[in-house]
Amino acid sequence: MAEAKKNLMTYEGLQKLEAELEDLKTNKRKANSRDIAEAREQGDLSENAEYEAAKEEQRQIENRINEITKILKNAEIADDIVDKSIVNIGSTVTLLDLEYDEELTYKIVGSTEVNSLGGKISNESPVGAAILHHKAGETVTVETEAGSFKYKILSISHDE
Repeated sequence: MAEAKKNLMTYEGLQKLEAELEDLKTNKRKANSRDIAEAREQGDLSENAEYEAAKEEQRQIENRINEITKILKNAEIADDIVDKSIVNIGSTVTLLDLEYDEELTYKIVGSTEVNSLGGKISNESPVGAAILHHKAGETVTVETEAGSFKYKILSISHDE
């Protein structure tokens, strides 16, 4: 049997997932159980919209619990960076887009933590993969379906 893919993530990302899992198990499940019980008390379940909504929410809660459990089972923390002069998971990187002369700042995270609107990109994304293990001052080329882009790494920082 193939070994499960490791979920590389930051310690911060691990803590967030663990907190979400705890909240789902202790708070959301209990609240949902109350909602289901209240809906049952209303009688005929075949035409009870509140009951159907509560059961759908229960499915969503259980699916998310299963998803987080699988992620955590194969989680590997990537924050233990030995060489802080290179880009790694957990690094915050400021890049200069050489074509548009625009500065961009991203935090490199594992694929389960991605939040592009929050400036968090995956180490597996085209930009993330291209800049990994490079130093400030280096220029990297990012290959995408839309073409090639060049970025200069202006700075690298690490949350302490």
